[in-house]
Amino acid sequence: MSVKLGVPSKGRLMEKTFEWFGARGVTLSRTGSDREYAGRVEGVEGVELVLLSAGEIPRELAAGRIHLGVTGTDLVREKLGQWDQVVEPLAELGFGHADLIIAVPACWVDVDTLDDLDAAATAFRERHGFRMRVATKYHRLVREFLRDHGVADYQLVDSQGATEGTVKNETAEAVADITSTGDTLRANHLKILSDGLVLKSQATLFRSRVAPMDAGERDTIKQLCRILRVD
Repeated sequence: MSVKLGVPSKGRLMEKTFEWFGARGVTLSRTGSDREYAGRVEGVEGVELVLLSAGEIPRELAAGRIHLGVTGTDLVREKLGQWDQVVEPLAELGFGHADLIIAVPACWVDVDTLDDLDAAATAFRERHGFRMRVATKYHRLVREFLRDHGVADYQLVDSQGATEGTVKNETAEAVADITSTGDTLRANHLKILSDGLVLKSQATLFRSRVAPMDAGERDTIKQLCRILRVD
């Protein structure tokens, strides 16, 4: 048996993950064509590279089908209930930075905080007869955040495409989305609430707490962590 390490299968996240491991003496490489999800690990024995989408990695960790995985903090916390009971963060990798935020139309001059949003939501329902819609792909995180901050009179609507465009398209009144620079929000005439930061996310190396391991696999993980200088 070998330790299975899941990393993103394409794009900048894959490239930056390969760079991060390579800078620490562990070479990750893709074998075959870009359509094949096979890879190789050099610099440590007993580790198998598994290429997956970033969104699949939290579930594979939680199911115990991979021992280690690189993915965003936002995906782990959104997809896994009681996430810290099934995975353990080992190292933040310093890339893939993004903030999950709450944003409203820039023309809402009287709405700058979550308290303002709560008041606006109540007024919206009284005026229109249905709850204010917040478009997002992060239902668990946003629902918990708004509940903890006393915002109640709203409904979450799923965003399948570009979340920022839902207000312009009149399918939502507000959004909760990932942003790095805020440029796309501003281009869509949206502003971030002053206290609307839900989560700061970045690419992180996680260990599964539930994956079955024998003594050899535990030793392999310890050796890999030593090489990577991960506590």
